[in-house]
Amino acid sequence: MRYLIYLLAGFLSAGPALSQGRSASHCIAIAEADPGITYLHKAAWREPIDDPYSVRISYIDHSMFLIQTAGGLSAVTDYNGYLGPADLVPDVVTMNHAHSTHWTARPDESIPHILEGWGDGIEPNLHMLDLDEMLVRNVPTDIRSYYGDGAERYGNSIFVFEVAGLCIGHLGHLHHEPDAAQYAALGRLDVVMAAVDGSMTVDVETMIDVLERLESSIVIPMHWFGAATLERFLQGISESFEIDLRQDSELEVSLRDLPDRPTVIVLQPAFLASE
Repeated sequence: MRYLIYLLAGFLSAGPALSQGRSASHCIAIAEADPGITYLHKAAWREPIDDPYSVRISYIDHSMFLIQTAGGLSAVTDYNGYLGPADLVPDVVTMNHAHSTHWTARPDESIPHILEGWGDGIEPNLHMLDLDEMLVRNVPTDIRSYYGDGAERYGNSIFVFEVAGLCIGHLGHLHHEPDAAQYAALGRLDVVMAAVDGSMTVDVETMIDVLERLESSIVIPMHWFGAATLERFLQGISESFEIDLRQDSELEVSLRDLPDRPTVIVLQPAFLASE
């Protein structure tokens, strides 16, 4: 209950950042809906997105993803300061506190919006960033302490990117299954990036339980370290999800073309290359 009060207070206090006449979150508002389900073809991260209803997702490394909109906005998840040799300054970066591979103390100062996913251990750090074409919000969760001395309250955030009618969730360095209030705050997630290492984050069985509860159309594994770890996760989830193994690091997706059956799409991480 206390968490919901914090979350609602954050939504209400974020008023000036929200466009007038816009719902704070269409993902929460229509979480019970069954959208009519454009997706999945090879793309290059530098190329413009022709379909205004599509989003490009590029797997960079570890738990870093680049999310790009047709209007030219870009967001990077679990930003640790290095995207590759490419000259890209994202509009938004999100960070989590579990390990230095998920955040940096010295982010590029030219990035307009740097969202820290951790609080002060007492209060959560809530975000509701409305950039018209993209809304970025978070649902805080706890982690095992970054300093190794117990739990760090609100040390992780599940960031949700609402764009082109899609609800894209990044679970971050998840250390426990979300509780009922956190699931409610997440709402609908059409696409979710999930850590599947099974040790540093939640165990594989718990992660599968979370993904089955979320019922997302697309799951993109991250934080898998090697083929054996990834295969263990894929074997466990194959009874309830289709498996789509790819050699690409990118895909384009829209609400119209989500798969009929929940699908795990494996992308190969690749740092962003220069011209």
